[in-house]
Amino acid sequence: MAFQFEKLKVWQKALDLADEIDKMTKTFPKDEVYVLTSQAKRAADSISMNIAERSTGQSNPEFKRFLGYALRSNIEVVNCLHLAIRRSYITEEIFLKHYKSCEEILIMITALIKSLN
Repeated sequence: MAFQFEKLKVWQKALDLADEIDKMTKTFPKDEVYVLTSQAKRAADSISMNIAERSTGQSNPEFKRFLGYALRSNIEVVNCLHLAIRRSYITEEIFLKHYKSCEEILIMITALIKSLN
């Protein structure tokens, strides 16, 4: 692997989540394509993209800033999951699966931020 971020387990987990959210949103109603579907996919993709910013050789404070963006995107995915279950687009099982992944990513990003202090 040529880039430092590729070795980060949190980046790998964020990629997995983005793939799962992409699959999940394919089942949403067509009238959600430009609303919840788009928002959930962009938020999920944003997690790994912001973590990848590390490869630019930036300072720890700058990397922490991008990790903060990743954290906020992760929380946005959680909110999208709540909207999806309230609108009956997903089952409780799917909700819990992705919610758990978001919790794990939250813990991992928080730990990475603390390690940079």
